[in-house]
Amino acid sequence: QVQLVESGGGLVQPGGSLRLSCAASGRIFSINDMGWYRQAPGKQRELVASITSTGTTNYADSVKGRFTISRNNVKNTVYLQMNSLKPEDTAVYLCNADVLTAGSWIRNNYRGQGTQVTVSS
Repeated sequence: QVQLVESGGGLVQPGGSLRLSCAASGRIFSINDMGWYRQAPGKQRELVASITSTGTTNYADSVKGRFTISRNNVKNTVYLQMNSLKPEDTAVYLCNADVLTAGSWIRNNYRGQGTQVTVSS
């Protein structure tokens, strides 16, 4: 009923930048919190950043000052601007959205398939 599609990943050198996008589509009435997680090989999935529908943001300590999360509520899209990238930022990045579905009026949490970010020289 609801799909999340990420884009913008790739290979970048240390110190470089990438901008991730995640568009939600389907039977959406409203979206509450949106966020980005990452999963690196051999590590637990961690919350990178989140943003409420009114724009309040939260960041993992490891990315504060380097990453910026934002959203466009008209386009049902969330973004992650990543600057000063480090090799330890290498992971699959997955977006997440708390969606109230139109018609069923049920709130569910949805996650995308992920996009690979590799930071390497």
